[in-house]
Amino acid sequence: MTFFSPDTKTSCPLPLFLASVKAGFPSPADDFLEKKLDLNEHLIRHPAATFFVRVDGDSMQGAGICRGDILIVDRSLEAGDGRIVVAVVNGEFTVKRIRLQEGVVSLEPENPRYAPIRISPDSDFRVWGVVTYVIHQAV
Repeated sequence: MTFFSPDTKTSCPLPLFLASVKAGFPSPADDFLEKKLDLNEHLIRHPAATFFVRVDGDSMQGAGICRGDILIVDRSLEAGDGRIVVAVVNGEFTVKRIRLQEGVVSLEPENPRYAPIRISPDSDFRVWGVVTYVIHQAV
């Protein structure tokens, strides 16, 4: 995984059309620019606790997370059951869905080719943050 810090000091407002994009016939009346959009305002709630990480691997493809995607990760959020998290297990970073059931912690992939990671009491385990958004290139 490759980690990056967000640059929240630089503003980069981009054009935003308030009308939705239709998957059918476009309306000529929807061609009016309404305002500017700064993605930092919409994607980063806690700038001091947020980082980006590039994904390497395919263990989370069932959750729409693919190799090369960029995850926006918030370290200030609670890693509750079912959330997708970036964690460190025995010195290695991974992105998985956390399961907290009956006092047992496991990290579950979203690809049947991979087995869940059961966290034992002697594991060196830390949740680094909760994934809030996934950025990937459209195909």
